[in-house]
Amino acid sequence: MITSKQRAKLRGIANDIDTIFQIGKGGIGDNFIKQMDDALEAREIVKVKVLETAFISAREACEEVCAAVGAEPVATIGNKFVVYRESKNDKKIEL
Repeated sequence: MITSKQRAKLRGIANDIDTIFQIGKGGIGDNFIKQMDDALEAREIVKVKVLETAFISAREACEEVCAAVGAEPVATIGNKFVVYRESKNDKKIEL
């Protein structure tokens, strides 16, 4: 579990990163989860956009993704959310 201070630091980092995933009408499938897992291992922090065509809110999508990949929710703002998971082999972010 990350503290509010760590979450604030991660939010600051998230401001400077681009959205690399989108969730659309296809929802959250096994392939998406696999890609998220790989991206979190490589980057530790990932920003995702939930499109208007998706049948799920950003908050619901964030909870589902975090549960599936074992990540921590950092922020949900509008139709975007940010998740963090410490890399096992390539730790970049020092909390």
